[in-house]
Amino acid sequence: MKRSTQIICCAVLSFAFGMMPTNATAQSDDDKKFLAMAAQSDQNEIALSKMAEQKATNPDVKAFAEKMIAEHTQMTASMKPFVDAWGLTPPTGPDADHQKELDKLNGLSGNDFDKAYMKDMVSDHTKALSAFTKEAKDTKDAKFRAAVIKGKTAVAAHKNMAYDLEKKL
Repeated sequence: MKRSTQIICCAVLSFAFGMMPTNATAQSDDDKKFLAMAAQSDQNEIALSKMAEQKATNPDVKAFAEKMIAEHTQMTASMKPFVDAWGLTPPTGPDADHQKELDKLNGLSGNDFDKAYMKDMVSDHTKALSAFTKEAKDTKDAKFRAAVIKGKTAVAAHKNMAYDLEKKL
């Protein structure tokens, strides 16, 4: 993805997330479950990407990791009004499965690390995109749907970038 396209995507996402409500109420338990999953997903991606920022040897992988840290941190902040309004406790780190993945990645180096990290990114973003797509279709809360659609756009871009980069390794 060209740098100018990435910048435009970031600007659009920043604007969209800035338009999110601060007094939302959950329409369903499914909305709350999705929000909890999305919040956890952000923490997982941030943790994996912080490791990749340090350990990746390919400059493109390192740049991707830096982008994931920045954008998933931004997504976490943009969803905070919903988390707060709905009384959820946001996660503060990776879940057990991703902690195992971190432990595995920690034992790798060089191209082996880069390939394993990018494989994880493709897998995680593919699962997240599926969840965002379903939630965008199912939620009855119009304000939340708008936020989910914006998040879906970001996750789709992340998935495509990860897939393209994985193919190059």
